[in-house]
Amino acid sequence: MLTNSHTGTRIDEVAEGVYRINTPLMIDAIPGGFNLSQYLLLDDEPLVFHTGWRRWFPFVSEAISKVTPLAGIRHVGYSHFEGDECGAMNEFLAAAPLAVPFASQIGALTSLHDYADRPPRGLADGDEFLIGRKTLQWIYTPHVPHGWDCGLLFDQTTRTLLCGDLFTQPGADTPPVTESEVLTASESMRQTLEYYAHGTNTTAILGRLAGLEPATLACQRGSAYRGDGGALLRELSGILAQEQPSAMTASVRG
Repeated sequence: MLTNSHTGTRIDEVAEGVYRINTPLMIDAIPGGFNLSQYLLLDDEPLVFHTGWRRWFPFVSEAISKVTPLAGIRHVGYSHFEGDECGAMNEFLAAAPLAVPFASQIGALTSLHDYADRPPRGLADGDEFLIGRKTLQWIYTPHVPHGWDCGLLFDQTTRTLLCGDLFTQPGADTPPVTESEVLTASESMRQTLEYYAHGTNTTAILGRLAGLEPATLACQRGSAYRGDGGALLRELSGILAQEQPSAMTASVRG
């Protein structure tokens, strides 16, 4: 559903109770542009994962308000500390007086305790919590794809992995959800604008995420993917594992 004709912002349900709020973005560094998504999990205690930039709050919140009142949001979090993921955190907290900000324990310690206008919740690896019918689990993923504080959120009820910057796809106009594989597009994006940390734990973390067998990959940029998410994560892990020696050698020489 298009919610703002000026910015192109829209909101679409990509899994049961999981809504993608998406805005196209044209920048010179990426031919054809790309787009940026936030996700709303609608339940007894609605949750927003990624807020978008502070200046985007008016049209992101406008889209969310088409589905649920902003004042009823109870949880606002992000994968790792960047402006596109948490820039509008305090605007959301002001609009939702009962909302609790959250991030990984490292993220809360290093950034969110200072940045948020309300005391945050730091989630440990494997922490689970209910927002109604949905059971959510926090997976700590340091440096995957980047950021010491990085973590992802898994909706166990719908098997939806809110996967942050993983599987970033180019293109300003991508469908809300696709059943076509997205790895080819995301790898083309990575070759153009490398953003992976290539840490020594990458293969193990991707293997753990694959073991969740997600049915939907809720990507922050590009289409959400509906299908065998575990297979796609394993394929990505295999590609990165082949690059690991050269990446580590380059790091040592540097």
